[in-house]
Formats: sequence, structure tokens, C-alpha cells
Amino acid sequence: MLLDALRRGITLHDLAQPLETGMPCSSNHPGFRLALQRRHGDMVRPDGSSAANEVIVTGGHVGTHIDALCHASFAGKLFGGHDAAQAQQGGRFSVHGAETITPFLCRGVLLDVAAVHEVDTLPGGYPITATDLEQAAERSGVRPGPGEVALVRTGWARNWTDPEAYLGADSGVPGVIEEAAGWLADHAIRAAGADTTAFEHIPAGAGHRVLPVHRLLLVERGIHIIEHLNLEALAAAGVAEFLFVLSPLKIVGGTGSPVRPLAVVEGDAA
Repeated sequence: MLLDALRRGITLHDLAQPLETGMPCSSNHPGFRLALQRRHGDMVRPDGSSAANEVIVTGGHVGTHIDALCHASFAGKLFGGHDAAQAQQGGRFSVHGAETITPFLCRGVLLDVAAVHEVDTLPGGYPITATDLEQAAERSGVRPGPGEVALVRTGWARNWTDPEAYLGADSGVPGVIEEAAGWLADHAIRAAGADTTAFEHIPAGAGHRVLPVHRLLLVERGIHIIEHLNLEALAAAGVAEFLFVLSPLKIVGGTGSPVRPLAVVEGDAA
């Protein structure tokens, strides 16, 4: 039982990036903004107490987040053949919205492609192939299974504090190409994630002009995509297999949701 594991001791690895004004954000999405709406002292209660609160403005695909299946379409159709134009009437999606993504409590695996190539970070614009993923699985001795989650490490999260480098407009961003996405989908996973802005391969200077991996996973196979992960601590700890925990916000009709995923492993951290 899970409670027995808790009693024996567990280690939590936080896989989310921090949310703050000025953080990396694709130009396709409204960036994260936080401002205090009320400050301590603006209103003081008779007993001397005070409170502060804020206003947060953000897109659904900013920071660590999960894509709902309505996020991408192809030839006017969403996953399952739903008409995209009809589904988005009324300012939100009537099918495949973020509220339909049920929480994750399942096995997860780390496919460390950077480690396969014995580098801290893959080069900008590196195309991750099915062979890369197969080698990562062989290296760790684990591979994803049906209903599970596969996380692909490129090491690109090391650039997080430098938004220009992280977004990689000039350098490109390493990521999965279509054949590698097919490898993942053929393992019948529920979701795939990476430590980059778009999960998939972004060539230098190309931006998000064409996203074939989003089409294959979201539209054709119904597999969620998780982006902007921080996989560095997980990799440093040598963890390849873990309990994956993620609970999206119930944003009705939304195309995605901010998340704070956790990797849970048995045993106390050293």
C-alpha cells in the first residue's frame, strides 16, 4: 500500500519550474504576470490584522503545464474527429477541455537522452530520434508501458534562468521528432513530457511554424504533452522509474493547465 511506503520513507522530486514575472514564455502565449492587488496596511482590521492578495494573469501554456487534447487540431479536426470550429464556439471548448484531464497517479519513467550522449545539455536544435529513446531505455533498464508517463530529458532546463537561451530562437531547441513520438505512442503511454518549451524538435530559426509531434500525439493518438519540466534533480539522483503524480486544474473548456508534477520514489533522500 502507498501508506506503507510513506511509513518506510519516500523522496519527492518536484518537477515544476517556478512561476514568476519575466520567466521564459513562447511568443505564442500571454506571459505570466503577478501584481499585488492589496498590500498589508491597505486595510487594517480592528484587531490590528491585515491581509495581502494578488492578481495573476497567465496563459494556460506558460510554465510547467499539460496540454489538453483540444490544444491542437489537424485539417479542422480534434482528437476523435470532433470539428474544431464547432467545439470552440462560446469562447471555450465543449470537448477535450482541461477539465476532462483526470489526475495522474501512475508509473513514470525518465528517458535521459542527454546522458546517453554523455553531455549535460543536448545541442540546440538536436533532433531526438527513436533510436535515442531506445538507447535511453536500454541505458536505464526501464521503458514506458500502457497508461504510463514518459519524461524525456534534454538538459535544456539548465537554460531556464536565461529566457533568450531557453527559448532558442537562434539556436533551436532539442526535442523529439515525429518518428520518436511514434515510438512513444506505440508504447501506449498516457502522456509524454520534456524539459523544453515545446517538447518537440525546434530547428534553429524555425520557431513554432510546424509542430508535427503535437499533431501525432494530441490529435491522432490522444496522448497529453507536458512541457517546461525540470528534470535535473531527478536525473542527478539517478532515478529512472518512479510514481508520477500530477493533478491539472479543472479549467472548463481550457486548452491546457498549469501543473506541479511530482516524482515519488521510495527511500529517504541521502
